[in-house]
Amino acid sequence: MSQRRPPDDDDDDSNAFRQALREAGVRRIAVNRADPGRPKRRDPAAAERRAAAVAADTAESASRTSDGRVEPVRPSEFLDFALPDLPYRTRSQLKRGQIAWEAGLDLHGYSLDEARLELESFLKEAVGSRMRCVLVVHGKAWGSTADYPVIKSHVNTWLREWPTVLAFCSARESDGGTGAVYVLLRRRGQAF
Repeated sequence: MSQRRPPDDDDDDSNAFRQALREAGVRRIAVNRADPGRPKRRDPAAAERRAAAVAADTAESASRTSDGRVEPVRPSEFLDFALPDLPYRTRSQLKRGQIAWEAGLDLHGYSLDEARLELESFLKEAVGSRMRCVLVVHGKAWGSTADYPVIKSHVNTWLREWPTVLAFCSARESDGGTGAVYVLLRRRGQAF
């Protein structure tokens, strides 16, 4: 098979291009392979951190919520939270009670630890059943050792930590008012 030689005017263009590169100080590379550099040194501390992160990721923790810093709320305080990218219209509909809730949980009479376990179990089940909105009745009762509604304050904190909660707000009076919240949940695969 014969190779076709390009016309002479292409040679002039190629020569002019090479001349311009030389004048610009561009040099031909000696090796046409990437240099991966020197091998990485082994850092035992980094290996420990990596192992701990993998172990923490694979081991399911007993609780997804914490009792860290809990901001006390007043019994009559309106609770309101939404992720920043939640559409305004959806948030407004939730606040007006226009998104029908599909299941409810009443936390009256539970201790703090029992309430947390019940709430976590309820939210897992609701997400597993692809529910969009649920009602959580936390009440407004003051704790025996605190001067604020303990369950309400903790629910306010816990829901903010829960990964599938898009928004929550206090319910309409007919659904419990400031003693309950509508919780908008992310469905699996949902963009926002």
